[in-house]
Amino acid sequence: MAPTYEIERLLLSQPSTRTVAGVDEVGRGAWAGPVLVCAVVTDLSEPPAGLTDSKQISEAKRGPLAAELAEWAAGVGYGEAGHREIDTLGMTEALRRAARRALEALPVRPDAVILDGKHDYIGAPWPVRLEVKGDAASISVAAASVLAKVRRDAYMASLGCDEYGFAENAGYPSPAHQEALARLGPTQHHRLSWSYLDELPQWRHLKHHRDPLVGEGQVSLFG
Repeated sequence: MAPTYEIERLLLSQPSTRTVAGVDEVGRGAWAGPVLVCAVVTDLSEPPAGLTDSKQISEAKRGPLAAELAEWAAGVGYGEAGHREIDTLGMTEALRRAARRALEALPVRPDAVILDGKHDYIGAPWPVRLEVKGDAASISVAAASVLAKVRRDAYMASLGCDEYGFAENAGYPSPAHQEALARLGPTQHHRLSWSYLDELPQWRHLKHHRDPLVGEGQVSLFG
């Protein structure tokens, strides 16, 4: 099913709500690079054809669609938190900061936010409507998911690091990425607080030990 404006219209039916932003993130589960959040505001017009959850769109189609979405949207804002911020603060706080940066980058301050997922990592002062699989249900969230993925994928490809395959895996733990890590160790773009380093004895000494009072740990994904 294609996303609709049902959620947006429901929120806009409230007297205090004039502008709704759809928000989605990409890069949460990667081992390298930033987490990136995109916020999108629309005028409730018909979106470009083919819009849906970015994971359901082929790489060949995502780029052209993102270009159309950037022209079509009434407002687009991006925010990111880099790997060092993630190492220092933990993913939840890094996501919160990236999301607020994205919302503050919009040309108009939204009165309500539709956030993909089941955890509110944004918080006050924005009223947040959580929507599991929101990128498949809401047009503004779907647009944010496509724009976020295309922007972050392009950035990760621009880093080079050919042995690690960032142009293909965008910093996620693909087999090629894991093999390069074991052989060469982490790059300057890797998140050094993550537990994959616990399983690489020769590189374990590089691990960043975060203040336990700040942020939260990450489960192991290596193997």
